[in-house]
Amino acid sequence: MFTGIIKELGRVRNISGLGKLYRLQVAAKDIIDRAVIGDSIALNGVCLTLTEKNGNALSFDVMGETMKWTNLSKLKYGDQVNLEDSLKVGGSLGGHFVSGHIDCVGRIKDITRASDDVSIEVIFPERYGGLVVDKGSIALDGVSLTIGKAGKNSVVVYIIPHTLKATALGFKKTGDDVNIEFDIIGKYVAKLSRIAC
Repeated sequence: MFTGIIKELGRVRNISGLGKLYRLQVAAKDIIDRAVIGDSIALNGVCLTLTEKNGNALSFDVMGETMKWTNLSKLKYGDQVNLEDSLKVGGSLGGHFVSGHIDCVGRIKDITRASDDVSIEVIFPERYGGLVVDKGSIALDGVSLTIGKAGKNSVVVYIIPHTLKATALGFKKTGDDVNIEFDIIGKYVAKLSRIAC
């Protein structure tokens, strides 16, 4: 379980493999000091298991299915990625509950820059529209954000300068893909309401 509060920006060093299993290596500074082999770490919101530490590099084995259903398949050498280690008992829950299980990949339709913030509109397949909670939480590439506006197949989020500097969202441009995880509590409520009807 994660909180959507990014702990640091990592940088992709290598992606290898083909088909069923990939190896993803990311340079990190802070998380590497406290991480141990077997830890769950969210990379762009995707829960991955740390399989190797070497110098300042974290390595993860990634299933082909995970690559297919997330934006990890679009990563290339030098890309900045969001990193968050898992929530510990007694730790601070600064964002919202994030499982690291991606619901879908969305696409940035528009980025509007104002003096104090940036708004990003993300579109996604309409079948996920029922999972959107207006003014609720959403994780984009693992970043906990509040939905400012909701449509049938879109959300608009407003991002403060600190978040732009502290996360890889600051490097995104129109047309880029983002991993989306809808609010887990909202998903359970939606599921229960369907069962009750």
